[in-house]
Amino acid sequence: MGLRNQHLILNGVFRACCPEDRAAVALERRGMSALEVKQAFLSRLPRAEVSLRGYNLLGIPALRALVRNGRAERIEASDRSPLDLPPLESLSALVDDLVQSGSGVIMTMGKGGVGKTTVAAAIATELARRGLPVHLSTTDPAAHEAAAAGEMAGLEISRIDPRAETEAYVEQVMATSGNGLDANGRAMLEEDLRSPCTEEIAVFRAFARIVAQGLDRFVVLDTAPTGHTLLLLDATEAYHREIARKASDLPEEVLQLLPRLRDPQFTRVLIVTLPEATPVHEAAALQSDLRRARIEPFAWVVNQSFARAETRDPLLLARGAGEAPFIHEVVRDFSRRTALIPWVAQEPVGPAGLKQLFQTTSS
Repeated sequence: MGLRNQHLILNGVFRACCPEDRAAVALERRGMSALEVKQAFLSRLPRAEVSLRGYNLLGIPALRALVRNGRAERIEASDRSPLDLPPLESLSALVDDLVQSGSGVIMTMGKGGVGKTTVAAAIATELARRGLPVHLSTTDPAAHEAAAAGEMAGLEISRIDPRAETEAYVEQVMATSGNGLDANGRAMLEEDLRSPCTEEIAVFRAFARIVAQGLDRFVVLDTAPTGHTLLLLDATEAYHREIARKASDLPEEVLQLLPRLRDPQFTRVLIVTLPEATPVHEAAALQSDLRRARIEPFAWVVNQSFARAETRDPLLLARGAGEAPFIHEVVRDFSRRTALIPWVAQEPVGPAGLKQLFQTTSS
């Protein structure tokens, strides 16, 4: 586009001050590794770095301190008193309850970047580790369940591909509803199927098929349709019914999709968030959308918390202290039960890495 005057700002750069602190060193290493991968790109742009702060960037004083390169108030590990946190569960406790049903659908929902894929993969691998059949799937093209979960006995992994599902759906409609139509009739049907609704219908059909598998196994779904999308499901079904009217009735799994999602004994929704202002408030808005669709969340999962992480780094201790108000807000205002996952030093990838997330939170 000819826009050459570009300057890159790297935000939240962290450097450990305690070489013996495993969590701090691991956090620094992850950031530096990400920068090394993109070094060829980074070297082409002038850039500035903004250091990670130990305080929340809320309010004018905090923003002024950021611009002036102000530092967070340092909390020495020796002076740190236990944080005043509300009663919280572990992810392991949630899975213990999920296991009691023997089968069903578990959906991790939330905004991008909060760790839905990781939490979904962790739950799926833990269920498989306990000897239960599990299907882990996603509707998010950016998710990487296979890489996150790894291979385990009893664990099936798939992804709903919108393009492939749409092509298959169009072929089916043309072979059924389009069968016997003259050239003009087929052309009109093809034009109808070029509607944006067609992809949504096709994805819902695939989604409904996977949800139906929860009758005899556990299905763990990452990034299922949002609450707003679910509110449009009835209209989508009406469109689908009109398209399929001449071919056949709607598949049973499509007809049962919304009732199954609304059944708290069949589907359990976990809202995943981070212990920060924006992710918590976005998760609260998502919960409101779900409730308007008559879907009640099973629990909230507060992910990547430094409040219960094993660290003595002053900046990370300060960040943990800054999380406390948002954790209180979740428990007090939004969630009937809340699990907290501490930030872990080993990257949570593969069965061994994901198993870390089931450690019991300590007070």
